[in-house]
Amino acid sequence: MTTGRGGRTVRDLRRGNRSAVLQRLYFGGPMSRQELGPATGLSSGSVSNVVGELVADGLLEEAGIVDSDGGRPRTLLRVAPGSAHMIGVDVGETRVRVELFDLALTELARTELPLLPRGCYDVGPIVDHVRTGIAAVLAEAGIGTERLLGVGVGVPGIVDREAPGGAVVHGQTIGWDAVPLEALLRATGALPDEVPYIIDNGARTLGQAEMWFGAGRGAREAVVVLFGSGVGASLITDGSPDGGTTEGTPLEWGHLTVSVRGRRCRCGALGCLEAYTGAESLLARWAERGGGAGGAVDALDEEEALSALLAAAVAADPVALEVLEETAEYLGAGLSDVINLFRPERILIGGWAGLLLGPHILPAVREHATRYSLRHPADRVTIDLGSLGPDAVTVGAATLLLSAFFATGGRRTPPQQQAEPPGWRTALEVRGEPAARRG
Repeated sequence: MTTGRGGRTVRDLRRGNRSAVLQRLYFGGPMSRQELGPATGLSSGSVSNVVGELVADGLLEEAGIVDSDGGRPRTLLRVAPGSAHMIGVDVGETRVRVELFDLALTELARTELPLLPRGCYDVGPIVDHVRTGIAAVLAEAGIGTERLLGVGVGVPGIVDREAPGGAVVHGQTIGWDAVPLEALLRATGALPDEVPYIIDNGARTLGQAEMWFGAGRGAREAVVVLFGSGVGASLITDGSPDGGTTEGTPLEWGHLTVSVRGRRCRCGALGCLEAYTGAESLLARWAERGGGAGGAVDALDEEEALSALLAAAVAADPVALEVLEETAEYLGAGLSDVINLFRPERILIGGWAGLLLGPHILPAVREHATRYSLRHPADRVTIDLGSLGPDAVTVGAATLLLSAFFATGGRRTPPQQQAEPPGWRTALEVRGEPAARRG
């Protein structure tokens, strides 16, 4: 194999060129062949060769014709939405959500399978839910696995992708101790061996979705908070306001100690932030103080119960208002630690509980975060809600597959040959607004 500068082979160069064209068209297209040269830094000959390959592979398609100054009309190109499919999975706190997308992240099918009994995180049923959900969405859309890039899975906990045999999940709050999730999913036989599973922390997939297509786009440094039964966060650094490289790191922020010898968290420790701000704790504190009509909300799931608490607060119920005010202060104090430590320019709050609570407590959260923070980092940060809604984790899980797709220049590789997914660094090494979004 011929090698060039830096030890790169001809194959590496071709893959890099394919990747550059795909990414530029995906996030900045449609555009013509003539525009692709300056946009990617490739010569006109390289652009012509790469575009020819990608069209032959079915990954690019024509997207109209535009007039040129004094010359022939130019044909616009775009990444073909139907050329590949992706499945995103959110292993949530009340349900497993499975969604099928085309390459433009337009939703083609979805299913949701509840975790029963409530709060049951037994690995076997969850793996079975994922297997069932994959079969259901493929059947609903009437497609096979020939063009399936893979399945991205967002989970609670710490994910070790370097473990022998595939990704292992350490989820202390849900009782998962080194669960070999990738191997368990592969053993179901839901998909052919050549179709990969890519597993990552749910807060990170939420953050990736918001940074690529949501309220985080354009930020250089951001923290995206996943607020559900518990809380987590993802730190994004080295981002670029014009869609350049970004790097994301999941944070176990919910287990920051905010009260020495405080309330017991579901992780077993005392005084964690999650023990004061997670929806599970919030509802428990409401019940302890006599809220919820004497325990009537116990029959509801968490989302319904939290809606009932919010309705009580709107009706000026003093107990509900007290709990919300306390939650806002603890959340603001927790965010102040993030502000002081990392000095982000943007903080986004997502997750089903965050989106429910946000309209009611966001002003108070901002006030407390500012009060507890140092003045200089507090003056440069904005705190807002995410914009992608409750599906952001599944969208982010699907973007894990997009990262791998770009890294390989649009060629699917079997799981055993896949390198660590490049995450946000590879897939945003282009400029311009995204051309592909969820429908």
